[in-house]
Amino acid sequence: MTRVPPRRVAGSEPDTPERRGADPRVEPGSRGSNEADVGVGPWEGPWPDDPRHDPELLREGDRRNVVDRYRYWRVEAIVADLDARRHPFHVAIENWQHDLNIGSIVRTANAFNAAAVHIVGRRHWNRRGAMVTDRYQHLEHHATIGDLLARAHAAGLPIVAVDNLPGAVPVDAAPIPRACILLFGQEGPGLSAEALAAADLRVEIPQFGSTRSINAAAAAAIVMHEWIRRHAR
Repeated sequence: MTRVPPRRVAGSEPDTPERRGADPRVEPGSRGSNEADVGVGPWEGPWPDDPRHDPELLREGDRRNVVDRYRYWRVEAIVADLDARRHPFHVAIENWQHDLNIGSIVRTANAFNAAAVHIVGRRHWNRRGAMVTDRYQHLEHHATIGDLLARAHAAGLPIVAVDNLPGAVPVDAAPIPRACILLFGQEGPGLSAEALAAADLRVEIPQFGSTRSINAAAAAAIVMHEWIRRHAR
């Protein structure tokens, strides 16, 4: 993640669905969305006798951004099915500046079925990039890095800090534990000094071009996929 502070415009605020007048609770592609319809229409034929199915979705169609196996399922049923096979890695993200990347990182954590996502710092985070995947993901808030560290110690989870700093081990060669917390910083400042001090392991993504870093959300996706490549069955 880049160590160069981001440029800001005085008085500017992040672009969010709320500011644009959109309802952030409406999933893109669903009823009420301005995006093109996706998914499937109303159920055809006799309704299935399955408590996992949502009668409203069966009646009106399922336009959510979910894989086919979850079509017409209730949100609670999807979460329960994911819980039965979640991976033992957690994702933690520092949130001191309302970083737009946080939503994208949550979306990737959902795609790889992380055990939980931990937001450290501000409780409110920019959910736009999550594309409503946060409703299927367990989220925890920690006011400080110390609180996250206490949570990690209680669960026996080592913290793996991701930042391209001297002394970090290349992620493809690092001994990343199966059960762990992958800790990411923010676009611009990267990880805080407190976060780096709390880490049991520091890793970096090898780069070969002129830029000092890659986008924070992209970095998170690379590291999570490296965990998947090694540990997922």
